[in-house]
Amino acid sequence: MNKNYDPLFQPFKFKSGVELRNRLIMAPMTTFSADDNDYVSDEELAYYRSRSNEIGMIVTACAYVSKSGKGFYGQMAIDHDEAIEGLTELADSIHAGGAKGVVQLYHGGRLAVPELIEDGETVSASAVAPLSDRGFYSIKQTPRELTTEEVYQIIDDFAEGTRRAIEAGFDGVELHGASGYIIQQFVSPHSNLRTDEFQNRHTFSQKLIDAVKAVIKKHATKPFVLGYRFSPEEPETPGITMTETFALIDTLIEAELDYIHIATTNAWAKPRRGVISEKSRTELIAEHIDGRVPLIGVGNIHTLEDAVQVMETGKADLVALGRAIIVDPDWIKKVQLGQVESIRHYLTENDQQEAVIPSPLWKLILEVEGWFPVKSTQH
Repeated sequence: MNKNYDPLFQPFKFKSGVELRNRLIMAPMTTFSADDNDYVSDEELAYYRSRSNEIGMIVTACAYVSKSGKGFYGQMAIDHDEAIEGLTELADSIHAGGAKGVVQLYHGGRLAVPELIEDGETVSASAVAPLSDRGFYSIKQTPRELTTEEVYQIIDDFAEGTRRAIEAGFDGVELHGASGYIIQQFVSPHSNLRTDEFQNRHTFSQKLIDAVKAVIKKHATKPFVLGYRFSPEEPETPGITMTETFALIDTLIEAELDYIHIATTNAWAKPRRGVISEKSRTELIAEHIDGRVPLIGVGNIHTLEDAVQVMETGKADLVALGRAIIVDPDWIKKVQLGQVESIRHYLTENDQQEAVIPSPLWKLILEVEGWFPVKSTQH
């Protein structure tokens, strides 16, 4: 293997004691592929198993912790104990290849899909409608503001989701505080107009982390990771800027998490507001952290050179691969064998079986133009 790639293949140990064999992470990506009961499907088990052999850690697609928070068709549930059996199979599939497995915990808040939730009533920090689309669905309706008691119930739902992840045998959970979902809705000046104790926009995250840590302390019998994913900026005005993000990072560092994980489609995107700099948001965030908590960098990483650059220039401790490892499940293996030239960088309409991609996800890959690199073999 080329020595230039050595930084990616150094082992890493989290504060909690969980050890990774290398610095490469599979990013959390929605598969839309749970079964009709929102349990893990056989296709998902094969999808994760095929990508577990060389990677350090897999963060699963987000699992909803409350019935009111479901945000995708085919999203897996972690909101009741009957889901544990399938989640155990998922943890086993990830462990089969030697990777560590982390479940991403999720509540959609005002971006939950109305037809997928009870009564079709979305909820949020405040009754403020979303201004911009997130992901695959356009949600326009104004949510109902949660009561203080309901906010505490959702925090408890995340805690219970953590207990189920522990019972299923996972190595950690990641709190989905990004992409405009409920945790971010409490952080954002656009969506949090509350007048109770949660008007402090970091209080929800702080209490959520405390609740999850208490569950880990009570139930975990082996080292267990707690991470947090965040979006560095929002398009809305008012909205989260880099200034608010730096303040949030300080709060998260004080909470003594195992890692924080940037959510961005491009690791080298420049800040839009809140700070003036020619450096990327990844670089600025790493500088602000200054080694105080491990950082996972992500976004438009397709080659080995991209990944090394995120570590060396971006100063990230770990690197998350998204579409690259869906396109080629053997991406890391080929690197280790010195077969970099054989890495597949695009899909054709005939590649579903070889790439081990669940049918619902495959259908969207072919339908959503520009989402994945797809070349037609038809002339």
